[in-house]
Amino acid sequence: MSAMPPFLAACRRQPVAHTPIWIMRQAGRYLPEYRAVRSKVGFTELTRSAELACEVTLQPIRRFALDASIIFSDIMVPIEGMGVALEYAPGPVIGEPIRTMAQVDALRTLEPERDVPFVMEAIKLTRAGLPAHVPLIGFAGSPFTLFSYLVAGKPSKEFSVPRAFAQAEPEISARLMEKLADAMIVYLRAQAKAGAQALMLFESWGGLLGPHDYKRIALPPVKRIFNGLKDVGVPLIYFANNCGGSLEHIATLDVDVVGLDWRTSLAAARRTLGSGKAIQGNLDPAQLFAAPDVLKSRVDEVLADAGPGPGHIFNLGHGIWPETDPDAVARLVDYVHEKTSR
Repeated sequence: MSAMPPFLAACRRQPVAHTPIWIMRQAGRYLPEYRAVRSKVGFTELTRSAELACEVTLQPIRRFALDASIIFSDIMVPIEGMGVALEYAPGPVIGEPIRTMAQVDALRTLEPERDVPFVMEAIKLTRAGLPAHVPLIGFAGSPFTLFSYLVAGKPSKEFSVPRAFAQAEPEISARLMEKLADAMIVYLRAQAKAGAQALMLFESWGGLLGPHDYKRIALPPVKRIFNGLKDVGVPLIYFANNCGGSLEHIATLDVDVVGLDWRTSLAAARRTLGSGKAIQGNLDPAQLFAAPDVLKSRVDEVLADAGPGPGHIFNLGHGIWPETDPDAVARLVDYVHEKTSR
């Protein structure tokens, strides 16, 4: 077995003592201790205070035997650093949605130490507070996902405005996503320098595109990011929400791990992605509401789907729901460890 923490070993497809598990949005609204912090401060203040971000990042680690932590922040934080005015209501609402090349050109070049120093400080504080066997993940939003918010101006189920804009204004769209890609490269590099031990890119909305448009629109700036991070020396993770139809294109990315939502079979994904990539996922967040014995059988299904080979990180197929009982999370984490201990 590898001497490195199980999460990092699994990212590298090395044998592990047990299948590592962490949960997207594990620092958040389902925890009473998180809600206690949030009752005193707004969301923006929470992301901008290194001490508070550190505290809520550590909360789930104190409570559960999780194998990784992820810094508490938001994908729009660096966008604010680029000079975009936004507020959370509760999702990001942009004061002036981007529609012109002039607006794209006016975006500031991101300098993490100047524009988002509190994120780097939160990473340093959190690393100091984490047990040695629990690595810290840094993250950013994918260019298409950030583009979707910037062009739509507000959250949406279909993001019809940015999807139409990408077709009507391909040059402006490509330039914006290229600029966002370059900003995310420096942002993620700064997180690794501050102490993040893995880096994750969230493709929240790429699944709204068909495979051809995914390849045309969303994939090039993602490739640009991962090519720009080749030498950082930490595992690179790409979470492609609802992108099962585009896995053959995702297989071309130079990443260590592909995160999958619950709509995609892990076994089928492994076949498409090839043996060179680890997989992460993919329990449906709804299944945490099942009876305890049913939840165990659902976990068994995910583990069987992932197969016995190395390189599986257990996770939900999307972020945990606020209504989830923390006791169900404890049962999940403990059962994954118990079932997979070698």
